[in-house]
Amino acid sequence: MEAILIDSVQKSISHFMHSNAIFLSHRLCAQFPSETNLQLLAACYLQSNQAHSAYHVLKGTQMAQSRYLFAISCFQMDLLNEAEAALCPANEPSVEVPNGSAGHYLLGLIYRYTDRKKSAIQHFKQALSMDPLMWAAYEELCILGAAEEATAFFGEAAALCIQKQYLNCSTSPKLHSSTEDCNLVDTRNCVSEDAIPRQSKLMQGLKDIPGNHHGAPILGGSSGQPTNSGLSNISFYNTPSPMMTQLSGVAPPPLCRNVQPNGSNMSTQSADNSPRSTVNSTIQAPRRKFVDEGKLRKISGRLFSDSGPRRSSRLAGDASVNANPNTTVVSGNGTGYSSKHLGGSKPSSMAFRSVTVRKGPSWANENIDEGINNDILDDSRLNITSTSSSSSPTMEAKSYEQEVANIPVGGQVISSSKVITGASEILTLLRVLGEGFRLACLYKCQDALETYLKLPYKHYNTGWVLSQVGKVYYEFDYLEADRAFGLARQITPYNLEGMDVYSTVLYHLKEDMKLSYLAQGLIQTDRLAPQSWCAMGNCYSLQKDHETALKNFQRAVQLNPRFAYAHTLCGHEYVALEDFENGIKCYQSALRVDARHYNAWYGLGMVYLRQEKFEFSEHHFRMAFQINPRSSVILSYLGTALHALKRSEEALMVMEKAISADKKNPVPMYQKANILMSLEKFDEALEVLEELKEYAPRESSVYALMGRIYKRRNMHERAMLHYGIALDLKPSATDAASIKAAIEKLHVPDEMDDNL
Repeated sequence: MEAILIDSVQKSISHFMHSNAIFLSHRLCAQFPSETNLQLLAACYLQSNQAHSAYHVLKGTQMAQSRYLFAISCFQMDLLNEAEAALCPANEPSVEVPNGSAGHYLLGLIYRYTDRKKSAIQHFKQALSMDPLMWAAYEELCILGAAEEATAFFGEAAALCIQKQYLNCSTSPKLHSSTEDCNLVDTRNCVSEDAIPRQSKLMQGLKDIPGNHHGAPILGGSSGQPTNSGLSNISFYNTPSPMMTQLSGVAPPPLCRNVQPNGSNMSTQSADNSPRSTVNSTIQAPRRKFVDEGKLRKISGRLFSDSGPRRSSRLAGDASVNANPNTTVVSGNGTGYSSKHLGGSKPSSMAFRSVTVRKGPSWANENIDEGINNDILDDSRLNITSTSSSSSPTMEAKSYEQEVANIPVGGQVISSSKVITGASEILTLLRVLGEGFRLACLYKCQDALETYLKLPYKHYNTGWVLSQVGKVYYEFDYLEADRAFGLARQITPYNLEGMDVYSTVLYHLKEDMKLSYLAQGLIQTDRLAPQSWCAMGNCYSLQKDHETALKNFQRAVQLNPRFAYAHTLCGHEYVALEDFENGIKCYQSALRVDARHYNAWYGLGMVYLRQEKFEFSEHHFRMAFQINPRSSVILSYLGTALHALKRSEEALMVMEKAISADKKNPVPMYQKANILMSLEKFDEALEVLEELKEYAPRESSVYALMGRIYKRRNMHERAMLHYGIALDLKPSATDAASIKAAIEKLHVPDEMDDNL
């Protein structure tokens, strides 16, 4: 009876019948009260996103697996101290962290969110050393700015680790009872002598734990959201396939200790699953146009058309990031890309068009000419027995190779040589992905883009990779970011990765129709995801409805309190509503989630700049600069704060760096002219402004500043001319009033002209 109930529960879970699984688990625990059966009940509750129920079921349990599941429920309920105590009991300092790499990953997240960065880094590295395919741990290291080069984690040592896991599993007599058992890989290359009942396999080796840097949804969805995707696609909870029904009362065979169920997160493939094509297309950076009207942000609070510190208008990473115009362009179907953004060229009607063949890295078993795709092994291959190596020096070695010739992996039987080849291919792919992600987190935009372009075509043109490319472009080129995110949305319209950033890109491009369409689509896709409400908030913010926008951003925070960007967007809206106190609190909340979230440091700097707390402003801009040292906008505002502190010479040096970082960004050029005017270097200031007119020919602020300079030089006629031009360009009502006041005071002596 017990075995039948256990199997029925597992089948119900695999079929997403969570209520049925919970009911049967209760019957199981009532008839056969044991801690292992409580683990199964708690697993059902976690699958149905009821962490509070799992918490009460497992409270006070002692088994390693029970402590792990209890820690997960505590983590989801934000009871981080209890989660840590469950994984590392204070009265047992030498106790082993349960579930191997998954346990270390969860412990790393706990340390990260309790501001113990060094300990978090240590456990993330430990998780990767035990399971090289623990990609989530490498992501966390990159977010913390502590990741080494990808080759350090996905190199030869990692390949040997994966090979030993499968080979050890296949040669262990205890693991030959079923194909499913051999799919549970020992993450520490060892087999425990302790017998673990079959029902405990359900939660063994959870790969991903909620709380990644994007504030990823808990157990496949956002907090409070029912799981609505297949188990094979659930990020944070991996359940094995239903086990063979056991009708006898015989105890199941013991499993590997710290095992991991085989599912979608088990990335190891056979050699035939390797990518075949090396024909890759690239996304090319288009020719960058001069900044037109309305692009110059408000700095001094007097003569700028767009008031209020919004998200940085051009957080430039590297002005030189422009691809060769002769290289391939991967474009969408043209919807939403007007000719004004593409230099007048007509968008392609094809979903993808490849002009240049880009050769990617060499992959095993390539067959481009024939175009054969052997992603699925046929029945004949399942029974192929690999021959032993002819170079084996001893009969013992030959015998070992024959013993491990066929290994069950992912429901298929493949040869040991294919395991070795497959592990090598997977790690080759992860090295490229990992290095690109690491460079992007360090805001080395050009290097990150070049790294992503090394990916094979089939991996580059996926929603996740294109979203990462869009995030990189967001730092310096909104048009290309729009293109990359648009392609990602076209390929995987169900994927919400990076859609919050995409909505901000459309906000800055003032694409209100596209932004509205995106927000509505995301809400329809998943109304319990924070990205959806961030997009909706940006949509209202673009319409200057800051109160409604704030409510949407607060909803995003409510759905996932660990979503740092949602906190920052709340701060922007509070500042737009002149509520600086609450704005500061929101920025600080974002930094508690992610100390390297430079947007929050930048937001704090802007608040203190507007409050004329210039020393505080300088400090926070410097903190943002240390995280993103290639941002032209951060540099320009840092120079503004220095100028306000009467450190004009130092401010000029910073402005020069900002101009060099992005020669097309008008903000540092304007500020440089403003500083030169304060130093009474009028000729140099006018020279900078004349150059700035080339980039922003219809920006009233430029002409207004020129009018002020001519007035200081007592050239009233030229001052009147430029003030008039500034008014003709239809500035905002506040700016227009300032310009009119300046015109009225044209004949007032300079020492009395303090209000301009």
